[in-house]
Order: sequence, then structure tokens, then C-alpha cells
Amino acid sequence: MQRIMATSAVRYDDLADWDPDRDLGAPGKFPFTRGIHDDMYRRRLWTMRQYAGFGTAVESNLRYRYLLEQGVTGLSVAFDLPTQMGYDSDHPLAAGEVGRVGVAIDSLDDMADLFDGIPLNQVTSSMTINATACILLALYVALARRRGVPASALGGTVQNDILKEYVARGTYIFPPRAALRIVTDIFAYCTKELPRWHAISVSGYHIREAGSTAAQEVAFTFANAISYVEAAMAEGLDVNQFGQRLSFFFAAHNNVLEEVAKFRAARRLWARLMRDRFSVTNPAAQHLRFHTQTAGSTLTAQQPDNNAVRVALQAIAAVLGGTQSLHCNGRDEALGLPTEDSARLALRTQQILASETGIANTVDPVAGSYAIEQRTSAIEAEARAMLATIDEQGGTLAAIEAGFVQREIHEAAYREQLAIDRGEQVVVGVNHFIDDSATAITGLRVDPAIEGAQIERVRRHRAHRDEARSRAALNTVGATARGKANLLPPIIDAVEAGSTVGEITDSLRAVFGEHREVGFE
Repeated sequence: MQRIMATSAVRYDDLADWDPDRDLGAPGKFPFTRGIHDDMYRRRLWTMRQYAGFGTAVESNLRYRYLLEQGVTGLSVAFDLPTQMGYDSDHPLAAGEVGRVGVAIDSLDDMADLFDGIPLNQVTSSMTINATACILLALYVALARRRGVPASALGGTVQNDILKEYVARGTYIFPPRAALRIVTDIFAYCTKELPRWHAISVSGYHIREAGSTAAQEVAFTFANAISYVEAAMAEGLDVNQFGQRLSFFFAAHNNVLEEVAKFRAARRLWARLMRDRFSVTNPAAQHLRFHTQTAGSTLTAQQPDNNAVRVALQAIAAVLGGTQSLHCNGRDEALGLPTEDSARLALRTQQILASETGIANTVDPVAGSYAIEQRTSAIEAEARAMLATIDEQGGTLAAIEAGFVQREIHEAAYREQLAIDRGEQVVVGVNHFIDDSATAITGLRVDPAIEGAQIERVRRHRAHRDEARSRAALNTVGATARGKANLLPPIIDAVEAGSTVGEITDSLRAVFGEHREVGFE
């Protein structure tokens, strides 16, 4: 029998300083430990999203329609690396990456194909895009205008969390301070024009996927969020107003009790930070609204059927933790993009949890558990201590520029990998319970021919537009970037004039420059 690592027992005196009125409270009441709504899923289930996007806009549209037919209640768009990095599909640096890890979007025509037949005023859309978030949001708004859908009817989220790119993911373009200006411009535009839109999804997911601990995921996510709130307030935005449209994005890992506690601790800590640090009095602006995705880094190529079990347990942790929306990974995602069958099974996992388990019928069913409450308080305390350290270093930007956050994540990832290599942390099918018989899985393969087709498409698009109008619009984008006016209106004008994602990004690059990572020891 292989040895399973035991966790330390929780004792009654571990909760000696725990005050149920102060730390737990009622569902829907400050500090929202038990959930941001008084009846949680008894009134409305979490939004079931499936993150998807590959190849061309037409191919991805077919997947979105399929998922909607299968019961998905919200879309989540994955963009390819050229789109994320602000390169058109025919740019030399895009070679070999067009449509590979997401959908290729170069122009308003592509965005129209991506959402063809999908009612923008009925389906909420989440877009995982950061450095070029302002351009993709502009494309979405322009598409709504083309269809006669008022901006006020659009619901969804644009990730727009650039700071985590510098520490955990790497799809940044502009230097941090210029990138923060774009973030706050999106805040201001959405506050005024898109009342149902979440202007940011501050992401701990990528921080955790890079190797952080649960407490670090909370702390570093909130450190970034604090910077965004401070930047928006410095521009004169009312935190009691824009705070209502902040959203967050977390990972769900395998340690079910720790993950449940992490979500509860995060909700409580954010409410206290908003009240005590930013004097927020509007309860809706104290709410931590978050999307959860099951952890890609826990999936294994060995014994891939085991991944379906991992995903189900992670999804249970997210639901018990009170998530507002959820994506479940496919069992084959350690091998490539999920197939249609895998995506359907991932969705069915959510539907079974919602319909057959009964866990959605009780608000915060884990409340009062010694193990849960002790770990909730411990994670909150650990995260607070890390935030204090970041404050001592001069704030989040200073800590990122000094490499502090990156170093902490790397060291945590190294410790975990050592534990796996030594067999101290069990990964079934990898370092314990190994079975040499292979399970055959045929993963999704993107046709290499789509790259050539997309290149031809963007070139044909440029050839048929009003070149003078496009050039004038791009010049206005550059002039606005050199000044202080909001960037969103001229970028919307530019995409409506036929300018491409790469061209608009180049107009911003010419003003802001590009970020170059500085090494650290």
C-alpha cells in the first residue's frame, strides 16, 4: 500500500479567537463569509461557462452554438497568442500560432463571425484577454452597434488584468504604468456606457497555475486588485460605483477543504479591505464576485480518465466555496485542446452537481466546521501578512518591479515539485499507483491550413476597406494615447473604420513602447 500524506488535525483551541458574529455572520451580510447573497444557489445557480476557442471564428462559433445547445449559460472566449500579443495573423511573429491555443481575431469581421447567430443581449460573454483587452472590448461594442443592440444591454466580462501577466503568464505588451492607464480607461468607459459589464476579472488563476500556494493566490490577486482600485480612484472614479463591477477569477485545486476555505477567506478579506482600506460603504461594492476554473496544472497525461475525477472534486470545492460562475476542464486537456466529447462531459459534471447532488440546496453547508473555519481564518491571516509585506516594499508595482512576487511564486512551485519528485505529495498515476497500460485518447487537432486561410482573410479585409478612413482613425488613437482622454472611443471608431487588432496595437506601441522583463535572482 502506498503511503498517503496526512494533514494535521484541527483542535478545538484552534478557533479560540474565532468570533462567529464577526467572522461568519449570515449569508448575504458583511463580511460575506457565507456568500454574497442570502439564498445563494437556491435563488439562482452559478453561471455554467465552458472556456473555448480555436482555429477561425467560424469554427469557434460552431463550438459555442453546440455548447449553448448542451446547456451552457454563458460563453467564455479563448483567443490565440497573436491576438493576445497584438499581432495580426499575417505578422511574421504569428507564424505557427494562428488559431492554436484560441481563436484568431483580426478585425470586426472576425468578431461578427465569432458571435454569428448568438444574441448579444441575452448571452453573457467572458473574454480572456489582457494586453489587448481595450481592442477586443471595442470590437464587441462595435459589433453590438452594427446589430442595433444598445451597449446598456451587453453583459459579460473582459479579463483586463495586466499586472498578473508580469508575474505569472507573460502576455504583456506595454510597460506596467502605461498598461494601468488602459485598465482605468476601460473602467471609466464601462462605468459610463456598459452598466452590466464587468470591466476587469482580477485573476488568481494564473498565479496559482504558475505554482503559488492557496494563500499566495489570494494575497497576490488582491495586491493587484488594490493597485487597480487605487489607479481608478486617482482618476476620480467612485469606488462605491465601479467597485460593484469588479470581478475575480480563481483556480480550484485538489485539496477540497483547503480550496473551500480559500474561497471563503477571500470573500471575507476582500470585504474587509474594501471597507477598511477604501472606505467603501456600498455593500454591493464590498462583494467578491468570482469565476472559478478547475486547475489545468493538476491534469495528467498519464491515466487521463483520472482527470474527470479531479475535475469533479475541484468543481465541488468551487460550489461549496460559493463561486458565481464555473468552468470545468476536459479530461484530455493535458494532451491538447478539449474535444467536443470532453467539453460535453465537463459541462455535464456541472449539471450533475447542480441537479443531482443537493449541495446547491443549502447556503454554505460547510459553515461551522472546525476544519473549514480554522483554515479559512489561517488563509486570511497568511494573505494579510503577505499584503503587509508588499505594502512595506512600496506597493504592488514596486514589488513586481523588484521581482518579489515572481520570486515567491517560483519558490513555492519549486517546493511543490520537490515534494512530488520525492513522492511526498501523491499524484495518482504519476508517482504512485502507476499503470503502464496506456489509455488511448485522440485529442483535438487544429488543421494547419487554417493559418493560411486566416492570413488571406485579413489581407482581403485590408484590401476592401476605406484606407484613408482607417489611417485617420489610427492617427487619432495615437494622438489620444499621447494625451489623457479615454482610449475606448477612438479605438471603437478605429475598428469600425476597418483597422485591425495589430494596427491598433502598433499605434499604441508607438506611444507607450514595449515592456522588457528584467531578470531577478
